Formats: sequence, C-alpha cells, structure tokens
Amino acid sequence: QVQLVESGGGSVQAGGSLRLSCAASGYIPSSYCMGWFRQAPGKEREGVATIDDDGNTRYSDSLKGRFTISGDNAKITAYLQLNSLKPEDTAMYYCATDYRDCGWLSLEASRFKYWGQGTQVTVSS
Repeated sequence: QVQLVESGGGSVQAGGSLRLSCAASGYIPSSYCMGWFRQAPGKEREGVATIDDDGNTRYSDSLKGRFTISGDNAKITAYLQLNSLKPEDTAMYYCATDYRDCGWLSLEASRFKYWGQGTQVTVSS
C-alpha cells in the first residue's frame, strides 16, 4: 500500500507563488511516476504535471511556464512550484503515483492508482 500526503497549499493574492509538496510512503517500487492534478469546484480533475524516477517531466500545455514539477528520490517526494498565480488556479491540488510508466500514464487521472487527500490553493484577485 502507498500513502501520499500533500502540503503547502494556502491562500495567496494573484501574482503570488506557492510550493506544494507530496511525500510518499509505504511500498514504493524503484520505478514510479508521480503526478500533480487539480480540481476546481464543478470541474473535472485536470492533469498538471508528472515526473518519473529519472526526473523526466511532462506538463499540461496550458500551465507549462508558470508551474514547475521536481522530485527528490531519496525522500520519495514530489514538489510543484506555482508561480504567477491567477484566480483561475484556485482548486484542490492532488498528488498521485503509480508504478507504471509516465509515458503511458500521461496526464490521465483515471490511470493513476494511488492518490493523496489534496491541498487547497486559493488565489484572490
């Protein structure tokens, strides 16, 4: 079993920044993919970015440039740096992981097996 715990969310003004963290514990295979997703009220869960154990990353085209994913294999932790935040970035941000290849998982939420509880990001204008 795998547990994921997100942290770092909060309330910021437009233009501000936040750094989200996702710590994994439990049985983590040597090869894995970690991803960040977000879900605003009334909207579907949206893929933000993924990173694998080799450090390869993938981003949503619409968010690339403002958001940066990184990882620490030793800590089995993924980070999401959120810059130049906009009110439309307000959402619950979720971390997910799976042992399958990031290339196949892509940014498809339905393909990821393990999920955290989420951390709220609220951006005011």
